[in-house]
Amino acid sequence: MTDSLINNNSMKKFAVFGNPIVQSLSPTIHQMFAKQCGEQISYEKILAPEDGFTPAANTFLSQPGAVGCNVTMPFKQDAFALASVDDQAALDAKAVNTLMKRSDGTIAGFNTDGVGLVNDLLNHGVQLQGKRVLLIGAGGAARGVIAPLIASGIASLHLTNRTKAKAETVASETGGGKVKVVGIEDCDKVAPHIIINSTAASLSETLPFDMNATLFKECETAYDMVYRAEPTYFMQQALSLGALQVLDGLGMLVEQAAASFTIWTGYKPKTSAVIDVLRSQLKAK
Repeated sequence: MTDSLINNNSMKKFAVFGNPIVQSLSPTIHQMFAKQCGEQISYEKILAPEDGFTPAANTFLSQPGAVGCNVTMPFKQDAFALASVDDQAALDAKAVNTLMKRSDGTIAGFNTDGVGLVNDLLNHGVQLQGKRVLLIGAGGAARGVIAPLIASGIASLHLTNRTKAKAETVASETGGGKVKVVGIEDCDKVAPHIIINSTAASLSETLPFDMNATLFKECETAYDMVYRAEPTYFMQQALSLGALQVLDGLGMLVEQAAASFTIWTGYKPKTSAVIDVLRSQLKAK
């Protein structure tokens, strides 16, 4: 009995906040990381009321043993407001997906989505250095990946969105003047090597816009941030239009979690086995 009490006292506590939250894979992912790294953790899903994230997060983080938490929809902007933020990706996105309690009691905020995307691309052998990238969509998902993409050494980053004005706002607020906006109708002129879909269009079996083979003429990799058990609609279409390789966002999910885990514990967990487990769970459903 005493042993378990000692273990509980030394256990690091984590959580993920969202609404809804039942679907979150974060506890599974982080428990696998902890096992790899010999860390004892508890990791729970917390359903916060839509207008009650801040008190819920403060209550969790004020517990003894609480180290940090992940934040998913719709609370990433609330987490940004709650935290002290130096992380460029989080400043660009005006959204935070990782909170950590500092020793002085203040709360630091990070956005690890873009690092997750870049690491997943690199894991798949995608060459980023000197490449032309087209990023589709101008929501929070796009904002969060801009700084890490630029830092990876790409040649150019073009942003396109159905509402061009929204893309122009994002370009003016992120990337230090390095993000160029291109109209939907002119995307093929970019001749992108890498095309990243940050919209959720695939979830409704649609495309972010009407794509053609010219757009994919030089496309080495087409990446969809959403994931399914089978290739997404965007991936299927990109492949048929000439993309050499297509990837979904499951690896990004695991890699952004790994970046959070590193922030909290200092350990860099291996991700490939975790991705394999999740992929097989998805297919078994």
